[in-house]
Amino acid sequence: MKHKTHILIIILFVLFFTPLSIGDFTKYDFTFVRLKYSGSYRYKSLWHIDYPTAERNLLFQLRQHTDIKASPIEKVIEVGSPELFDYPFAYIAELGRLNLSKAEAENLREYMLRGGFIMMDDFHGKAQWKRFYKQYKKIFPKREPRDIPINHPLFNCFFKIDTLMQIPAPAAYRKGRTHENDGYQVRCMGVFDDQGRIMMVINFNTDLGDAWQNAAEHFYPRKFSNMAFKMGINTIIYSLTH
Repeated sequence: MKHKTHILIIILFVLFFTPLSIGDFTKYDFTFVRLKYSGSYRYKSLWHIDYPTAERNLLFQLRQHTDIKASPIEKVIEVGSPELFDYPFAYIAELGRLNLSKAEAENLREYMLRGGFIMMDDFHGKAQWKRFYKQYKKIFPKREPRDIPINHPLFNCFFKIDTLMQIPAPAAYRKGRTHENDGYQVRCMGVFDDQGRIMMVINFNTDLGDAWQNAAEHFYPRKFSNMAFKMGINTIIYSLTH
């Protein structure tokens, strides 16, 4: 009988704690979506930068600090996929390498106008902004991003954030700086719908994903990861409540 009990415990463990079980996103109230996109011949796609450690560290903090029933693992969705409409929040990185077809841009625009939210991160300087902006105008040809004031609910819906902090990649930090290229000024911009809801947050001249990824590394200052986690959690909560 004791032997059978041990076998039952093993079976239950396999059923409830395998990656297949964890990956059942219907069990959770929130799933972190990482958007996958194509690059160009000159600028290869880096949609997977910091993946999956960055989002898993952020999700761990989200589960620790809030009551949100969040999946502990992320989901990858193509920018042109209709599956995106099943999830209210999506994250995309390395925007200087983004390359969208007309259909992909239309999919993203429709997603956001229907209530979806996209968080953008990790691109720096005038050249990368120029490449990003060309792709952005495919999505919203008649809407312009604008700086989000620090008193906006985005910055106080959970953690209170009083000032923007430029978050460096480890390579930049090791060189004694927080900026990359000529991206000296950190900016957090929003694209708003007709009712004033932020549909897209653009984190420019900063690298939240690297700070999430390297939060446990001894060489990386905790102040950067702490702020990056606050920014990430606030953005998720805003997206779910507005």
